[in-house]
Amino acid sequence: MLKIALVGVGTVGAAVADILRENKSVITARAGKEIRVVKGIVKNPNRKRDGVDFPLSADYKEATDDPQIDAVVELMGGVEHAYEVVKAALKNKKAVVTANKALLAYRRYELEELANGVPFMYEASVAGGIPIVRALRDGLGANHIESIRGVINGTCNYMLTRMFEKRVSFDRALKEAQELGYAEADPTFDVGGFDAAHKLLILASLAYGIDAKPEDMLIEGIGHLTDEDIAFAEEFGYTIKSLAIAKKRGDKVSLRVHPSFVSRKDMIAKVDGVMNGVSMIGDMSGETFYYGAGAGGRATASSAVADLIAIARGETSPMLGFRRANERQLSVARKDEIESKYYIRVLVEDVAGVLAQTAAILASRDISIETVLQRKKRVKKEWANLLLSTHKAREVDLIAALKEIGALAFVKSPPVMLRIES
Repeated sequence: MLKIALVGVGTVGAAVADILRENKSVITARAGKEIRVVKGIVKNPNRKRDGVDFPLSADYKEATDDPQIDAVVELMGGVEHAYEVVKAALKNKKAVVTANKALLAYRRYELEELANGVPFMYEASVAGGIPIVRALRDGLGANHIESIRGVINGTCNYMLTRMFEKRVSFDRALKEAQELGYAEADPTFDVGGFDAAHKLLILASLAYGIDAKPEDMLIEGIGHLTDEDIAFAEEFGYTIKSLAIAKKRGDKVSLRVHPSFVSRKDMIAKVDGVMNGVSMIGDMSGETFYYGAGAGGRATASSAVADLIAIARGETSPMLGFRRANERQLSVARKDEIESKYYIRVLVEDVAGVLAQTAAILASRDISIETVLQRKKRVKKEWANLLLSTHKAREVDLIAALKEIGALAFVKSPPVMLRIES
């Protein structure tokens, strides 16, 4: 029997216990032994919890220091306290399963050193019920990974789907997401791109053996998107997705999270609502695509239980996919080293010469225009939104050009830029 302790018995923790109970026979058959929850660690052990048939405690050491417990499942969230719990478990040679992407975003390499061969699993930390960690670490183990593109935040994806399909405003889409329980009262972590950034760092470590923190990445949220951006996307065959992107060029890896224009023919453009999808390109496998529920108690718990089954079987592999001796020496590309096609929105006075002057500034930076639209503002008829897309350019050049364009007398607000992912 594999005896486990749940540190955190909230939505996901309770679902882990439910799955182990409801699917006991098939899990035991697949694991080769019974997996049983024998203890739960919670803030308030006196609060009644439906379906909890194991003892509760507020002291995490009753899990990490108990010699009868084989594995600790950390589902409490946060970074520093969770780190202390996991560290104590690993020092006592207990296997660890976690769904904590923030912990891994900041402390994964320290935890790898602490684990030192003790099983440490984290499938549930990225993309909920999609087995993306196992696919990348094991299934694509023969490949150099050329790129990863993921829709890995269900809140953002739900909101963008509503904004695109029903033309609701950002504020309305956010309110709906909160009412449905997809977004927190303070949604900054999701709509600001930080949740997806944490998940991308985990995948990037598996793909590239690269140590980076969220502060090293380009992270942009979706709060500045407008109906004009959506209209442009529809006009030219795009949709808009908040993408987590890792791309390798030479010895550098670009890591970024931001809203992107994506061709509606692209598989990732078809990932709607709260679903998640991840595309990975290997040098030998070509593109593989993974789709499924990216959040929710049962989907996330399903991945945590899969990790427990692997531990029960005695499966071991390098925590972050690389033996240290074989780790490739890659570094994170600077934010200004990005190259992409771009979409630009500029609010201007509707006067002669606007397009010519804008095009001249872009051309001076070796940036060529691919498409142009101009849409009148409903409130101020003498103003218009100038909507442009460019051919591939360097981001450092585009930023300089936009600063110059923003200083023109006929420009009424700072230009807005989005990347076109192709």
